[in-house]
Amino acid sequence: MKMTKMIISKEFSEYPAGRYRADGAFSGEVFRDDLLIPKLTDFDVVEINLDGSMGYGSSFLEEAFGGLVRIRNFTKEILHKKLRFNYKEDPLVIEEIWHYIDTAHG
Repeated sequence: MKMTKMIISKEFSEYPAGRYRADGAFSGEVFRDDLLIPKLTDFDVVEINLDGSMGYGSSFLEEAFGGLVRIRNFTKEILHKKLRFNYKEDPLVIEEIWHYIDTAHG
């Protein structure tokens, strides 16, 4: 099983914000399309560490993670097998991410 780890604050931005690419270079759409989808395609498990950022807005999280189901045709079941999250600073954000994945319609 191929696994990779990603620290958003180091590999993407300490200031992730916005939903769409038009909202800026560190939006949920940019994160999803340019960083997350390639890792999900290349690895069986992607462990994402959310610590070290200045927070995550709901539009960023919904687009980055719910968008995997809505736009990119990953199933919820596949994502539950492939994604792992760590966020010591605010563990409730992990619940929020799973909510966006589980309620998205593909």
